[in-house]
Amino acid sequence: MQFRIKGLSRQSFSHLIDQAPEVLRRSAAERITVEASPGYPDRITLDDAPVGETVLLLNHMHQPAPTPFRASHAIFVREGGGETFDKVNVIPPALARRLIALRAFDARDHMIDADIVPGTELPMLIERMLANPQACYLHAHYAKWGCYAAKVTRAG
Repeated sequence: MQFRIKGLSRQSFSHLIDQAPEVLRRSAAERITVEASPGYPDRITLDDAPVGETVLLLNHMHQPAPTPFRASHAIFVREGGGETFDKVNVIPPALARRLIALRAFDARDHMIDADIVPGTELPMLIERMLANPQACYLHAHYAKWGCYAAKVTRAG
């Protein structure tokens, strides 16, 4: 079964890019200079930001459905650009190098399955979860910190 992983849209965060610290504070965001890589996984490119670049640390509503599973968490977004990751049957670098918690959601936006695997084993877990006809989409989270990483859907 083919799957598609897509990063977040840069446009969603354009109002924060290159803003003054006081503007960021009003939006509960912070600018951080990357000191080590890997370590700051960008949710747009789905790769780690390189040393010396700046990222924004902000809260992102990744599960906005009005259900008990509604959720938000801190994420990093590179200020320096990069294309939104959007590929079929490819595990992006930031996910491949980490332990990933994968969660399946149904049409009611309720979690119906969850498991944890090293990122290199994600294709097998994605295939298993998407084989369930009730699964509408998957959310990948970085297992150690619990942060949202990316959305996974069926391709085609």
